[in-house]
Amino acid sequence: MNDYMLVLFTFLSSTLALGFSGYLTVFILRQNEGNQTMREIAAAVRVGATAYLKRQYSVIGIFFAVVFVILTFLVFRGYLVVFVPFAFLSGGFFSGLCGFIGMAIATRSSSRTAQAARESLNSGLRVAFASGTVMGLVVVGLGLLDLSIWYTILNWYYSSHALPHNLDKIGAITSTMLTFGMGASSLALFARVGGGIYTKGADVGADLVGKIEAGIPEDDPRNPAVIADNVGDNVGDVAGMGADLYESYVGSIVATMALASAAGLGLRGITVPMLMAALGVVASVIGTLFVRSGEEASQDVLLKALRKGVFVSAGIIAIAGFFLVKFTLGMEKIGIYWSIIAGLLSGILIGLSTEFFTSHKYRPTRNIAESANTGPATVIISGMATGMLSTVVPVLVVGGAILASFYLAGGAANYSHGLYGIGIAAVGMLSTLGITLATDAYGPVADNAGGNAEMSKLGPEVRKRTDALDALGNTTAATGKGFAIGSAALTALALIVAYRDELKILGKQLELSLINPRVLVGLFIGGMMPFMFSSLTMRAVAKVAEKIVKEVRRQFKEIQGLMEGKAKADYAECVKIATAGAQKEMILPSLIALICPVAVGLLLGVEAVVGLLTGATVCGFVLAVMMANSGGAWDNAKKYIEEGNLGGKGSFAHKASVVGDTVGDPFKDTSGPSLNILIKLMSMVSIVFASFVLSNTIFK
Repeated sequence: MNDYMLVLFTFLSSTLALGFSGYLTVFILRQNEGNQTMREIAAAVRVGATAYLKRQYSVIGIFFAVVFVILTFLVFRGYLVVFVPFAFLSGGFFSGLCGFIGMAIATRSSSRTAQAARESLNSGLRVAFASGTVMGLVVVGLGLLDLSIWYTILNWYYSSHALPHNLDKIGAITSTMLTFGMGASSLALFARVGGGIYTKGADVGADLVGKIEAGIPEDDPRNPAVIADNVGDNVGDVAGMGADLYESYVGSIVATMALASAAGLGLRGITVPMLMAALGVVASVIGTLFVRSGEEASQDVLLKALRKGVFVSAGIIAIAGFFLVKFTLGMEKIGIYWSIIAGLLSGILIGLSTEFFTSHKYRPTRNIAESANTGPATVIISGMATGMLSTVVPVLVVGGAILASFYLAGGAANYSHGLYGIGIAAVGMLSTLGITLATDAYGPVADNAGGNAEMSKLGPEVRKRTDALDALGNTTAATGKGFAIGSAALTALALIVAYRDELKILGKQLELSLINPRVLVGLFIGGMMPFMFSSLTMRAVAKVAEKIVKEVRRQFKEIQGLMEGKAKADYAECVKIATAGAQKEMILPSLIALICPVAVGLLLGVEAVVGLLTGATVCGFVLAVMMANSGGAWDNAKKYIEEGNLGGKGSFAHKASVVGDTVGDPFKDTSGPSLNILIKLMSMVSIVFASFVLSNTIFK
């Protein structure tokens, strides 16, 4: 199979993903949207989410314009190759497009899911999961499409034009595509942070006043923040997540492509990550066909249905990956296939570990629920302890995957081949992203469907079914975050190596001993970065939540007849507050991630940057796992009580668990998932600006 056929297969796979997404979109839009009240609620959420994204993208557009000018200036100064600014723009554009499409489908699916749940649990699952699948396949489809187009253009151009600097053809291609990844990461960070601040500020504000102070149910139409909360599910947990996982997906691919040059694997070494992703598209489409459930509204039934689809996809990858490596790189490189398997298995193990610590089917989350009998303080302590303990398995699994993929790829004999094996393991972990993201993205749709059912006063059996879907969505969302965080650790390691290789090409010999004071200072700064970043994003959620709480209290006090259901809440004011707060508060933490690597390099030298990236990767990975799992466990502990256990809704234990859930909200949906973008974006920024930093550093 020649190189042209390999790229064509990638292009056709992206077409399959986008085509199947179109088919599912038609299926969703043909479903009954419910009665007039259900349609009006869905329309209000859709309008609010669209308005938020338009405002967010206008702010981000200014940032991208400024960076484009900076990159263009560096091109004219000879620091970067000519395609870099345009690759940066395209990466950001497609990352944002994934989020927008996912949000557009999700906001059109919630009322249809609620209506389908009136018929049966399986019907509700089919609509919600179809919406999630659209998101998953759009992410992988657009990612592969953009990558294959850029690869084709660059391969053609550098086959007939002079190569820049000291680069060979492969180096010129991969250096440009890394900037594509930087664009995707930049937009993803803004989207994740901004969306996370919006959704959790609104959610926390709505819960604190509505559930605890007023004692009204979740998603009660009397709560002025209820529409803002539902909008937040879409802009944070759908649009933000779509941009995030698009970035994770293309980031792992371009990082591995960058290692192909040093590994001496030629152009085919570059195409293997894209081909693995292409196989993953086919496997994910097949896997989605196996997701069906019975009518019992329990997590066990639903979890088995989703697991079946994921395991089928993973099995297809495990079989097809062997033939891919054999016919692309030859049997002498078959160890790379086993690196793929190491990544695939580690992703599954992280998913199972996450499920154990966040599902209320198991003891850790039930222990948190039982601790609610003694008040909010013990809920917080128990949840934090559970999250900390949950880091053990992912750390050991990722450590094992690093060692296994390195040596299986031939690292003992050829160090560069081993490093390439680590990168391809990250690609293997994310190869089934089409379906793993589908199991994640359907959760917010089910959550909105439950809100729609509550506000539309549908029967209790409908809310029971949507709650079953939503509760499992918390677990699968945590699992999806586990995949993203685990792959981020492997990808960041690959990017650090790519940074070292870039410096070698530029003629810089690094002294990376741990007794080098610049490396040590970089390690400390890097270890601090995830904590400072998390502090800024958590404080941002608190600020927005405080404003929402004050507004909800004001309306409860001043709008006569609101609590009796005789007057209508002013939903628009809470939407306005959350939007303005998120837009303002997202800027500082996002800019720090972009500025810090360049500043450290200019002030302390490139050795300090290597320490910075290493420290941020280690601390960011562990902190992200802890936050995601603590948040998921707190949320499901609350849902376990709401199912009628330990006193049920309105009990002392329930109110204590709501406090835990509100603390966990920014953990799992703002700070935690943003950290995996942070550690990769810092690495990509370091690589792109390596030549500029090396030429202008103060500490020679």
